[in-house]
Amino acid sequence: MATLVIAEHDNSSLKAGVTNTVAAAHKLGGDIHVLVAGSGCAGAATAAAAVAGVSKVLVADAAHYAGSVAENLAPLVVGIAKDYSHIMAGATAFGKNLMPRVAALLDVMQISDIVSVDSADTFVRPIYAGNAFATVQSSDAIKIITVRSTGFDAVAATGGNAVIENIAASADAGVSRVVKQELSKSDRPELAAAKRIVSGGRGLGDGDKYRAVLEPLADKLGAALGASRAAVDAGFVPNDYQVGQTGKIVAPELYIAVGISGAIQHLAGMKESKVIVAINKDPDAPIFQVADYGLVGDLFTLVPELTAAI
Repeated sequence: MATLVIAEHDNSSLKAGVTNTVAAAHKLGGDIHVLVAGSGCAGAATAAAAVAGVSKVLVADAAHYAGSVAENLAPLVVGIAKDYSHIMAGATAFGKNLMPRVAALLDVMQISDIVSVDSADTFVRPIYAGNAFATVQSSDAIKIITVRSTGFDAVAATGGNAVIENIAASADAGVSRVVKQELSKSDRPELAAAKRIVSGGRGLGDGDKYRAVLEPLADKLGAALGASRAAVDAGFVPNDYQVGQTGKIVAPELYIAVGISGAIQHLAGMKESKVIVAINKDPDAPIFQVADYGLVGDLFTLVPELTAAI
C-alpha cells in the first residue's frame, strides 16, 4: 500500500516541512502520493510533483479549500483514505488541526509528532517535553501520523517528476470559513526553516529593547527572530515568533538564546539545534545545561559587543 502525505502550502508553493514529512514516508517504503487541496493551487501542485521520491500528486481545487479549513479538508482525506496504509502530515498547526479529525472520522488512533520510523507499524515519539521517548506500535489498518520535521532530514525539493492527477472535491461543510488573515511580513527567513535563529526572552524587558538589541544581530547573521513563551505572553513580539512545545519546533545550525532562562517547554522546541549559544546574567539558568557556548553577563552589553565583532 502507498503512503499519502497531506501538503501544507499557500496555493503557490509548499511549506518547508513537507519535504521532511516525505522523508519520513520514505522510511516506510512503497509509493508516496501527495495531496494538494486548495484554491488556484496549480503552483503548489507543480512544486509537489518535483519533490524527490513522490510518484503521484492528487489535486483537489475548489474555492472552499482556499483557507485550508480542517472541517472541509478532513472529509476529502477520509474519502480517499482506503487506498493508503499510512496518512501523514507535518506536526504543525495545520497538521494538528486536521489529522485528529481524520483519525476520528476513520475511528483509528493518531500517532503524533513522530521523530523516527522503526517499521511500518512502529514509531518513536517524544513525551514529557522531549525528556523521554515512547515507542508506539499500531495495529490500525490505516495509520494517521503527524511528523516532527526536525526528526527527519528533508528530501530534495527538486528533481522529481510525479504524475499530477485531479480528484473531485468533497462538499463544502459550511460550518466554518476563513474571514481574514493578518500575516506578518519580514525579509528574514521563516522561523521553522531558518538555519540561524536569534531568540529573546523576558530578560530583554520590553518589545522596544527586544528589537533594538536583537534585530542588528539577526541582520548580521541573516537569522530569523524567535522568542520564548514568556516574551510572547508579555507582548514583546507576535505569537508566531514563539519557540517551544506550544510554539514552533526548530533545529537550526545555530540557535542564540538571549535573556532566556530555559524553561522546559522552551528547551523542548530548540534543544535539537546543532549549536546553541546562551547569553544570560544568571549562571545557574537551565539554558546553560543544553548550551554549547555560554556567556554570563549583562545582555545589553554582551549582545552589542557580539554584533560589533561579527
